[in-house]
Amino acid sequence: MTAIALILFAYLLGSLSFAVIAAKVFGLPDPRTFGSKNPGATNVLRSGKKLAAAFVLLGDSAKGYAAVWLAHHVAAGATANSVVAAAALAVFIGHLYPVFFRFQGGKGVATALGVLLALHPWLGVVTLATWLLAALMWRTSSLSALIAAGFAPMYALAIFGAGRYFLAVLVLALLLIYRHRTNIRQLLAGQEGRIGKNGPPGGMPPD
Repeated sequence: MTAIALILFAYLLGSLSFAVIAAKVFGLPDPRTFGSKNPGATNVLRSGKKLAAAFVLLGDSAKGYAAVWLAHHVAAGATANSVVAAAALAVFIGHLYPVFFRFQGGKGVATALGVLLALHPWLGVVTLATWLLAALMWRTSSLSALIAAGFAPMYALAIFGAGRYFLAVLVLALLLIYRHRTNIRQLLAGQEGRIGKNGPPGGMPPD
């Protein structure tokens, strides 16, 4: 499997929107038509179907993990690290801008977690722990995601050094922050919902 084929496969895998798939499997409205109109686990949870939301969360995480895992095990030679890093970004970009759904994707939190876990288990664990700690402190899901995204490149730098994996995590974090620009405006205006109140139900990460 060539490097280009691996990267293309990662993008196409990322383009599978499990929120849209869940809507069809569980007989729910298209998540792009209600709530935040964002195809992610949180918006699916607004339908009241916790099982469907869990399906989305696991599916979006799993595709991020699978793309990087496959690249790890197939890519070889001097360019292997570059291919893995490119596949990590490709699956994430596929989730944000899926070719199968008119390039209207989610915000990437679950897929990013899967990518980070596959790059290095501790990278995923400490980033998730950062999200959880921030959620406990400020009770704001989107703020927790932004804080975790801010710390993820620093964790990657400590684990990998200033190499290709660090650069991939840095770009991933910047894209995730960009996709949360509406949430940032709401946070600055004091209008962002809080976990357990008028925020995302169940304390789940943002879409």
